[in-house]
Amino acid sequence: MTLVFSSISGLYIRKLNLIQTGCFVRTFSVFIQKTVHLVWGPGLEADVVLPARFFFIQAVDGAGQNFTSSPGEKTFQVKVSSLSEPFSRIWVQVLDRKDGSFVVRYRMYASYTDLQIQVLLKDQNVAKSPYILKGHVYHEGCDCPEPDGEVWAEQMRCPASFPQIQRDLSAFPRVDPQLNAHEIPQRFGRRQSLCHYTIKDNKVYIKTHGEHVGFRIFMDAFLLSLTRKVRVPDLELFVNLGDWPLEKRQPHEKLHPIFSWCGSNDTQDIVMPTYDLSESVLETMGRVSLDMLSVQGNSGPPWGQKNQTALWRGRDSRRERLELVKLGRAHPDLLDAAFTNFFFFKHDEGLYGPLVKHMSFFDFFKYKYQINIDGTVAAYRFPYLLAGGSVVLKQDSAYYEHFYQELTPWEHYVPFKADLSDLLEKLRWARGHDEQAKRIALAGQQFARTHLMGDSVFCYYFRLFQEYAKRQVSEPEVREGMEPVEQPKDDLFPCHCHRTQVRSRLWALNNILW
Repeated sequence: MTLVFSSISGLYIRKLNLIQTGCFVRTFSVFIQKTVHLVWGPGLEADVVLPARFFFIQAVDGAGQNFTSSPGEKTFQVKVSSLSEPFSRIWVQVLDRKDGSFVVRYRMYASYTDLQIQVLLKDQNVAKSPYILKGHVYHEGCDCPEPDGEVWAEQMRCPASFPQIQRDLSAFPRVDPQLNAHEIPQRFGRRQSLCHYTIKDNKVYIKTHGEHVGFRIFMDAFLLSLTRKVRVPDLELFVNLGDWPLEKRQPHEKLHPIFSWCGSNDTQDIVMPTYDLSESVLETMGRVSLDMLSVQGNSGPPWGQKNQTALWRGRDSRRERLELVKLGRAHPDLLDAAFTNFFFFKHDEGLYGPLVKHMSFFDFFKYKYQINIDGTVAAYRFPYLLAGGSVVLKQDSAYYEHFYQELTPWEHYVPFKADLSDLLEKLRWARGHDEQAKRIALAGQQFARTHLMGDSVFCYYFRLFQEYAKRQVSEPEVREGMEPVEQPKDDLFPCHCHRTQVRSRLWALNNILW
């Protein structure tokens, strides 16, 4: 008996080969209903432009049941090519998620017409393979924005809004760009590092304030990437480049809208996805090795084979981290915690050292329990820890990232007190309630796979800017001293945007008629 897959939606075929009279083979097909699609995801849609496109494969056994463990990392082969060009610059990776499913990611280095995706099992097409992405399929560097934001949001399957956006913007029912352009630099510009951005006609402009503005590269890059994909409403915003959120006034006082990568319970900043998560989306299959896709293919051994010790590695950016290392020294059977770098408490290195070597983040997931403890602000590793399939024990904290409101303690992670006083108790609980801990780990992992992928990050930025723009009561302007943030040029693989060509033809036609 061999397993093959039909091109009929929702079905696969179990094909039985019967030897009859020793001289010929008769083949017939038995159709078995499936409960999930075998191949799905945004990477199968031409209009969903991402730095690295991705989709998923679910392996199904001969009885029509989904695999729950790996059938082998080489089970499926995926080929991506252009039907119109014989030599396609496309890098493809198939990552085994070890739970019976695979994530396929591919990065295009040029734009094509009519892209073909073949998903193969022993050289046979799977499900609806080959998939044809008809028409223009643009790569990350192509400046070809969809002019209608709601059309783009529908193509991306963006939610109408996000809980954190509604919460943050409730403090700013009216936004006056003219007034902010004057008041915010006066209030924050001398002591803090800020970027004043204007997006006008889908072009990005900037003026920096403060001495340490190197982190503007992350915001510049994401704004350029977003405006290459969709027309963003005209708006002005101030982005905080520092670690700590800035707007400490109370809601009844005059507040200034400051966009930050991290929020806190005692500030009123407008929170964006962190620069770390944002860059990992842009540089997937590029400059970074740690991203929300790569983690899924490197989640360590199965649950029952993971090390039963909790793990933490990091630097000394908060006093509670010193206490964590001290706990690990006292209870090595429960907790392996050590510093890889000293900076803030160098005078205590003798007490909390010696330093240990850096370990690959993927090696973290050889351990069943992961500790997430604040650094300077929220620990930006949290999304990756959730995605890794270990159970995360998270410190109670005043700091939060853009997605924390959608998480539930004891459903997606195990909470412990800010002073670490109950951490050992929670670790012992997890050890003694293995099935419950496993369910929490899987729920956290599923949350990360659903809410923290690249498409969700782009959706969040767009919805945030869209909602913020609606609150503006004066016209955004390109202010004195601003300079353009130019789109990168690619002379080797230029992009020819069909939307620009259509607009040019309409403009020419209008001139003729006029």
